[in-house]
Amino acid sequence: MSIRFTAKARRGMAALSVVAGLALGVAGCGGGDGEDKKPQRSASASQDSDSQPTAQEKTNEVLAELKGEDGLLLRITSATRDAGGFVTVSGELKNDGDEATRVSVRTAGDETEIIRHGSSLGGATLVDSAGKKRYYVLRDTDGRPLTTTGMPRIKAGATIPVFMQFPAPPSDTTEVTFQLPTFASATISLAG
Repeated sequence: MSIRFTAKARRGMAALSVVAGLALGVAGCGGGDGEDKKPQRSASASQDSDSQPTAQEKTNEVLAELKGEDGLLLRITSATRDAGGFVTVSGELKNDGDEATRVSVRTAGDETEIIRHGSSLGGATLVDSAGKKRYYVLRDTDGRPLTTTGMPRIKAGATIPVFMQFPAPPSDTTEVTFQLPTFASATISLAG
């Protein structure tokens, strides 16, 4: 019995390490506050020439803004295909209201497996209308959603970074509808 418990605990720790690594990777790829010296050099180089800014230089571009309950506003800043066959949707969640608030538990969706792991954005979906398919948030081997989880109370005017990972639609699909419970829907373009 103790060997099975130890094996299960090791699998759980491995899955937690993978999720933490993904979260750190997504956070490390985020826009940042502009204090990093390397992007300033490449940005100034593109300003000297007549070339168009690269995708990384356009980190402030908003693909969609979705209004939710209690003054929450979700800004989607990127929806990128990864080499592994995934789509990562990133952005920020802002409290546009006058008082501190929490993200509704309904954003986790209604699947028992996801709900048992606490608050998350696990109820998010991508809808490919042309292909007539709906893509749900990916999960790790323990059923945890590959999204931002454990979101704190958000003070008035404050923002928190968020991400969600989905299976990638076919490569010829360039636009999908993003849906999240308690928020409006929006059409977003996929990059990559």
